[in-house]
Amino acid sequence: MDNLSLPVGTKDQFGAEAQLQDYVTSQLSDLFNHRGYEKLKTPVVEFASVFEPLQADNYRPYQMLDDRGRTLVLRPDLTLPVARVMSATGIEPPVKWYYTGDVFRLKKELSGSYNQETQAGVEIIGYPDFKAELECLMIALKGCQALNISGVTVQLGDAKFIDSLLTKLPLTDPSKQELRSALFEKNLSKYDKLIETMVDSKFSQFLKEWPWMFGTFSEVMTKLESFVSIPEIDEMLQRFRVAADFISDNFPNVEITLDLSMKSPQNYYTGLIFQGFSNSSSEYLFSGGRYDDLLKNFQQNQISAVGLAFNVDGLSRHLLDKKTVAKRLLFFNSDQWQEAEKLVLENQDLTMCLATDIEEARRIAVSKGVELVDISQGGKPNE
Repeated sequence: MDNLSLPVGTKDQFGAEAQLQDYVTSQLSDLFNHRGYEKLKTPVVEFASVFEPLQADNYRPYQMLDDRGRTLVLRPDLTLPVARVMSATGIEPPVKWYYTGDVFRLKKELSGSYNQETQAGVEIIGYPDFKAELECLMIALKGCQALNISGVTVQLGDAKFIDSLLTKLPLTDPSKQELRSALFEKNLSKYDKLIETMVDSKFSQFLKEWPWMFGTFSEVMTKLESFVSIPEIDEMLQRFRVAADFISDNFPNVEITLDLSMKSPQNYYTGLIFQGFSNSSSEYLFSGGRYDDLLKNFQQNQISAVGLAFNVDGLSRHLLDKKTVAKRLLFFNSDQWQEAEKLVLENQDLTMCLATDIEEARRIAVSKGVELVDISQGGKPNE
C-alpha cells in the first residue's frame, strides 16, 4: 500500500539517528555564529532556472509546475540560492553567511544513496584573497573537532588544473574532451591511446604519470618537481603549499592528500577545491572551494566566492557508529513529580519512565536493555 510506503531514496529518521542530526546541526551552527556568520534561509521550492548551472548528471531535481505552468524544483543545491539572493536583493558584498537545510537530488535506483540530504555550511562572498579558502578549511576542521571526529584526511585539488594543462596540449578540442573523460573515469587504455601522439612533447613524462598523480601531499609534490614548469600551474601548486602548511600548522594530526585529476564539483568552481574524510568511513564529511563564477547565471559582474558544506547525514552516521550510551529509566509514583524532575535535572543519564506500575517499567527496561531506577518506594538513584 502506497500510504504505508516511502518514495525510493527517502527514509524516516527517529531515535538516536534523528537526535544526533540535531546535535550535529546545533554544534555547527554554534561554530558559525561564534565566527561571525549570519544565518541565511532560502525556500525549499525554487524556480528550475536557478539551478541551470548545475551538472545535470549529478543533480537531477524533483520537478513540478506552479499554477501558471512554470517549472519548480525542490532545491538540489544550497549554494546557487545564495547567488540568487545576492543578485535579487542588491545586498552589497562582502558578506559571510551560514545555512542549514535539506537538498533533494534524484539518485539512480539501487545506488544505495538517499535523495534527501541535510547540509550545513558557510558562504563567503566578496573576498578574493586566499584567506577565504583558509577560513573555510579552518571552519571545516574545527567543526570536526567540535564533534570529536578524529582520523580526518583533507584532499586538495584545483578546479582549473586539468583545463589549464589541456590548453597547452597539441590536441583537438574533441580529443581534449575525451582525454578529460578518460582521466576522470580512470580508463587507462583509452587514456594511453590518446597520449600516444605526444610521446615527443615536453609534457610526455607528466602525461604518463598524470592518472597516478594522487596520494599523500609530499609524495605528489615531490613528483611534480621533476616536470616542466607551467606558470598557471605553478600558481596552483603554490596555493596547495600554502593550504597544506596552514592545515599542518593548525591541525598537525590531520592527513593531507593531493589529487591532480580531481573533478570539479560544478562548472562554476574556479580555484582550490577540497574534501574531508574520516579514516573509518568512505563517506565525505565536508567539501568546498572557490567559485568566482557562481553569480554568472544571475548577473554580469563576477564576484569572488568561497564556500564550505558539511554532510550532516554522514557526520551523524559517523557519530552513531560510536554507540551512544542509553539513559537509565527513572520509575516514580504520580505524587513524586517534583522529586523525579529534580533527579532528572541533576543526573543527565536519567530519563523519566512513564509506566503505570513497576512491573511494566521493568519490562520496558529489559526490552531497551537499560538500567531501571526505582524511587517509588523511597529509594535513591544510585541505590
